[in-house]
Amino acid sequence: MAVIFFDIDGTLVTEDERAIIPESTRAAIAETRRRGNLTFVNSGRTAFNISSEVKELGFDGYLCGCGTHIEYNGEVIFSSTLEQSFCRKVAEIVRKCNITPVYEHRDGYFFDEEAVMTEGLRYFMEVFVNSGIDISGRVEDDDFVFDKFVVWVNDKTDFEMFKREISPYFEIIDRGGGFYENVPHGYSKATAIEKILKKLNIPIDEAYAIGDSMNDLPMLQAVPNSIAMGGAEKIYPYVSYITTPIEEDGIANALKHFGLI
Repeated sequence: MAVIFFDIDGTLVTEDERAIIPESTRAAIAETRRRGNLTFVNSGRTAFNISSEVKELGFDGYLCGCGTHIEYNGEVIFSSTLEQSFCRKVAEIVRKCNITPVYEHRDGYFFDEEAVMTEGLRYFMEVFVNSGIDISGRVEDDDFVFDKFVVWVNDKTDFEMFKREISPYFEIIDRGGGFYENVPHGYSKATAIEKILKKLNIPIDEAYAIGDSMNDLPMLQAVPNSIAMGGAEKIYPYVSYITTPIEEDGIANALKHFGLI
């Protein structure tokens, strides 16, 4: 029995406003599960933001928020949220740096109205609204807490201050285009894989990971069978196999290559 870990954006779903899941991907996941293999989402998205379209593909569990929240067979087996006092301290630092955040909790998002409205944030908020995601959460709310956060730089950002103040507590992942993902030290897509393999007593040789971006590196480097989606050139040097692009049957071709379907 093998266990396969899938990123979402750019891997299962096209990373654009179309959000297409190829039919070949649906069929490949159904077939590998029919053969007795386990499938997991392993995403930077927090738990509430795993769409119903993704869930309908059929997964045994969800590794969310870069390892900060893990579900298996409908049960939460691990979850980590930062202390509120620390969250407020981070929000103050982020304001001083003039950088634009979205704070991500397993149950929702929090925004800062004092931050510059970047094109990246505007696009995200439009996508959230169209997806029916609540965007009313604010850093001033009594229940403000988060598991991880993302930021966009703007022309007023003091990024050196941001790195100096935030890097002792978070790994800062450059996602490109002035967009950065910030994950508490000690958590990653790799630590989530370790927890699942240990729980299920599955050897590392039977673990596979498929991704397309730099925040997938921890999980790709954590397993011997690592796969990059076609077109994800930045991660090519770090994987054992490069499949075709997402809309050219990338998932199906990868699973066929490894004899998983």
